[in-house]
Formats: sequence, C-alpha cells, structure tokens
Amino acid sequence: MENILKTIRENIESVLKKEEIVVDSIVFETEGKYHFLRIVLDKTGGIDLDTIVMATNLINPILDKLDLIEEEYILDVLSKERGNE
Repeated sequence: MENILKTIRENIESVLKKEEIVVDSIVFETEGKYHFLRIVLDKTGGIDLDTIVMATNLINPILDKLDLIEEEYILDVLSKERGNE
C-alpha cells in the first residue's frame, strides 16, 4: 500500500501545487467495514470548504485514471487542523 500511496501523492501534487495547495498526508484506513482514502491538504492561510471541494474535483479524476486501489473506498479530502491560533 505504501507504494500506491506514494504514486497517488506524486500524481496529485503537481495539479494541486498550481492552486498553491500542499499534500500534508495520505493514508488508507479501515473503520468497521468501510475503507477510507484520506488526503490531508494544507495551504498558506488555511483551506476553506470551497477549496476542499475544488481540490476533491481535481483529485477524483486522477484517482479514477490511476485505478490503483482494488477495495471500494470513500475518498475523504480534508484540511490540516491548525489548532487554536
């Protein structure tokens, strides 16, 4: 799975970089009977919901084209938590 996540990162980073979005982490996790591909993003000044939606729309077709994960999964794109600032 490590190589798959690395390939995903390499393929989405260049597209997101154009939008000044940084890929913080990518993990594949199982919770109960569900699998999640969690992609945590960051951006100077933080990321709002509109940016998350836009990033998801950029990431989805890349993942569909790569088709690297055999299991069915839920794509979970979220922003890095910043804590109390």
